[in-house]
Amino acid sequence: MPSAGRLVKILLGIAISAALLVWLFWNVDLRAVAARLADTRWSWLSVSVALNLVSLWARAVRWRYLFPQRARPTHLFNAVMIGYMGNNLLPLRAGEVLRAYVVTRRGQRFWTTVTTLVVERALDGLAVGIVLAVVLFQIPTPREVAWASEVFVGLVLAMMVVLVAIAAAPLPCRILIRSLTYRWPGIERRLLVVFDTMSDGLQGMRRPSQLLPTALWSVAIWVVIVLSVWTGFRAASLELPMTAALCVIAFIGLGVSLPSSPGFIGVIQAATVLALSFFGVGKADALGFSLLLHASQFVPVTLWGLLLLVVEHVSLAEAGRGAALSVNARPD
Repeated sequence: MPSAGRLVKILLGIAISAALLVWLFWNVDLRAVAARLADTRWSWLSVSVALNLVSLWARAVRWRYLFPQRARPTHLFNAVMIGYMGNNLLPLRAGEVLRAYVVTRRGQRFWTTVTTLVVERALDGLAVGIVLAVVLFQIPTPREVAWASEVFVGLVLAMMVVLVAIAAAPLPCRILIRSLTYRWPGIERRLLVVFDTMSDGLQGMRRPSQLLPTALWSVAIWVVIVLSVWTGFRAASLELPMTAALCVIAFIGLGVSLPSSPGFIGVIQAATVLALSFFGVGKADALGFSLLLHASQFVPVTLWGLLLLVVEHVSLAEAGRGAALSVNARPD
């Protein structure tokens, strides 16, 4: 049974997803939505699906450069696919822990692997922040949307500053922690253990031989994602500019930071409908596209991830137990 805190988060996520779904389907012409889905151009949708899978493969390649140079992680693509499958099916983004567990089974240190995931999320957040800035510069948006975007970008930049500081100047950061916490030895020890683990996991960011490929692969990932959404427009017979694809990605990136049910059901649809409203797309057409886009990403990734669980000889129950043990263990 999940703890009370985790149960509250799960129920809150489900409630938010349910509320968004009610809002989305309230007073919408379902026959128009069904007609839009029936007119799907499957050749374009196949391209969109393929591009989304390529972006996940590129994530696995980039992930390798986030590990310390001495590390030799393997089966990273399998771990990425299993992780995204876990996020689709399990609450509280448990797929991230599944990713770390799969790689740890292949000989990597758990907390070092977790640190690489933190860096990856920071890089993705920075990319979404840049896209949001571009969108806000080009498209007039309501003040509440702009305010939420600014808060998101601010949090991402703060996280990046912390990570860069740890990577670039670990010794001064360590001294700062000790000077702030020396009156509380227990807290000091715990923070230093976490800091040393983070510093070890950020070794890859200190070497130009790893930093440059990380940056190049990050650009490649987001270019492919933009193309995946743009070809999705073509599959739904929506003649929209590339700016609209950027807007959809930015709003989805902002939306998935909220609590939601597994698979971000409701959140992705609401973010997409809101983004396309700035381009004059009606609610029925936008909702139909959001359902098409989400399904084209959810179904292939989930099925492939479940298949790779068999390849990796891991069951969801075993992975859950192993991940829980690793999380509860002290950082090594």
